[in-house]
Amino acid sequence: MSELKVDKVSPRTGNYVALNTVGSKNIIINGDMSIAQRGTTATGLGNGDTGYHTVDRFEFFEGGSTTGEFTQSQSTDVPSGQGFGYSLKMDCTTADASLGASDEIQFRQKFEGQNLQYLKKGTANAESLTLSFWVKSNKTGTYICELYEFDNTRQISKSYTIDSADTWEKKTITFAGDTSGTTLDNNNAVSLQCTFWLGAGSNFTSGTLSDTWSSVTSANRAVGQVNLADNTANEWYITGVQLEAGTTASDFEFLPHDVNLQRCYRYCYRINGNATDEQLTSTGGFIFSTTISSINYTFHPPLRAVPTVSESNSLEQVTNAAMSLSSLFDDNQVGDCNSVGVAFDADSGTPFTTNTFSNMRLQNTTAAFIEFSAEL
Repeated sequence: MSELKVDKVSPRTGNYVALNTVGSKNIIINGDMSIAQRGTTATGLGNGDTGYHTVDRFEFFEGGSTTGEFTQSQSTDVPSGQGFGYSLKMDCTTADASLGASDEIQFRQKFEGQNLQYLKKGTANAESLTLSFWVKSNKTGTYICELYEFDNTRQISKSYTIDSADTWEKKTITFAGDTSGTTLDNNNAVSLQCTFWLGAGSNFTSGTLSDTWSSVTSANRAVGQVNLADNTANEWYITGVQLEAGTTASDFEFLPHDVNLQRCYRYCYRINGNATDEQLTSTGGFIFSTTISSINYTFHPPLRAVPTVSESNSLEQVTNAAMSLSSLFDDNQVGDCNSVGVAFDADSGTPFTTNTFSNMRLQNTTAAFIEFSAEL
């Protein structure tokens, strides 16, 4: 048996970048579009519909008052032979061929400042960032990707071109490190945003594209951007989104499904019902009196912040071994709530049987859900 003897360990030299503190080189979460807790399709997205609708961690944003509308969906149309199972699709369903000056349509993801300290923003050693992704659209032309930094109100935009219609193309964009301003806030609030522009009015296109870091000037943010909303034939697909420190794009970092899901759970935890079985949703509760029952739910992992709780009015309290229904909950009956867990207090269906255990479940319908959202 051979042996390896090490006489000396020397420090590493040359250019290299330390990985971020969660052990993943990709700052983007769910860049392969594989997690979609909220559902796989959302229709009629347009004016007033900013929010998270399908794939986790990616937000649809609409500003101004565009009349264009989209269907957003998790698609199985993917670049061949690259290992991806899903993409995100934006399908224009109502056209707006002439965007208003203040109109903006974006697909974007936000990041906590405490996860970005290794980028050394605002110092002479600020790291460059390289964005890579696969994209496909029938609408060829110029599109804009932007990094927007909230703590110092700075941004940088770069363009990419879709050259061939209906063809998957890989794009790579490098953004120089920002040596100006202060460091990013070291907390759980939003510090940076990666934006894919899909449409922009003249308030965002009438200047000169700011392809170096600078204070925000709206007119310079999306110069040259095509209008994906100008025809109902337009579609835009994206997958394999990776944002990493350095000036070179590495191969996409595929994570195990459970790891990817756990990263998404920090920002949204959702339990969906089904048509056949009631879904237990709690870790147990206790009936303290004939009028009050408290049921606890613990988040694993803890959420980013105190969540917003929403549900479908399909929550039931069940008691004793026979799982008999004793009351209904709604989202106005949330008691103590923080990033670690939540307590639901039931007061309907009384009288309860004092000093007995209880649990909570979703009714057996596909429309049933309970969601805890701590998005940025």
